[in-house]
Amino acid sequence: MISTYILVILSLFSVVCGEDPTSGFTLVPLTEANFAVQKPYNIPLDQRYSYQDGVHRFWVYSNDKPYSPDSPTQPRTEIRITGHDYHSGVWQFEGYTFVPKGTSGATIAQIHGAAHGKTTLLLRIYNGDMRYYSTSLVAENLYDKWFRLNIIHDVNGGIVTVFINGEKKFQTHDQGPGDLYFKCGVYAAPDDISHYMESRWRDIKLYKKD
Repeated sequence: MISTYILVILSLFSVVCGEDPTSGFTLVPLTEANFAVQKPYNIPLDQRYSYQDGVHRFWVYSNDKPYSPDSPTQPRTEIRITGHDYHSGVWQFEGYTFVPKGTSGATIAQIHGAAHGKTTLLLRIYNGDMRYYSTSLVAENLYDKWFRLNIIHDVNGGIVTVFINGEKKFQTHDQGPGDLYFKCGVYAAPDDISHYMESRWRDIKLYKKD
């Protein structure tokens, strides 16, 4: 009787929580050398980025310079994961992130590269909610809490899937194959942005499916 009860509870837990998005994937080894930080070109790194007790903290202001003098892009402080660009297969990004209240109009994670356009995926925070670029709602009420973000990119299938805390929240077609890689941090959107933008990240991982 007790064993049957336990099995029922475990079954209900599986239904509620779903399968871990990393199930069936192989962990890709990363070191700090794989984390290239991009920041406003005229400001020392320690004025826009810190790494302490396993937490990467990124911040930027709306009037900051871009990452290079000849770039027309918005200000950013981001990690670009190097050494693991991909063009095919199924890849997954995972990290725990924290966005303080007040940050708005900031991309906190992205897949850079596409056959059409410069990016496959931008996940932005607007007033505490996460959106796909500035359109489709992905998740709500994310300010001031750590949450787990998983992004799966099936390049051959042309599909990107987003999970928040292990729950599937969003899926879309990608923009075609290209020189692809993951980034995270804060990157100002073209408009509707707060003056100050910040995100924090820990336990950043990459996975792939063989």
